[in-house]
Amino acid sequence: MNARDKILDIDPEMLVLEPAEFDSAIIGVADRFGMESVVAYDKEAILEILMRDMSEEEANEYFDFNIIGAYVGDKTPVFVTLI
Repeated sequence: MNARDKILDIDPEMLVLEPAEFDSAIIGVADRFGMESVVAYDKEAILEILMRDMSEEEANEYFDFNIIGAYVGDKTPVFVTLI
């Protein structure tokens, strides 16, 4: 069972990024007090995936505007910077 299937098995209404190419960046589920659980992604892994087809600057701009900037409700994924 892949990460997407595990996530959707936990809660079929959790939002996952499309295309499925981003599934490799899933690091788990984030639980928040008084809020819905959401999918957690590794931000750096997302940027690396984007940089397969665009420059670093373009990837950062795309991420800021189209991914992290695309709030779609309580089930919107979170993006973690691993240290």
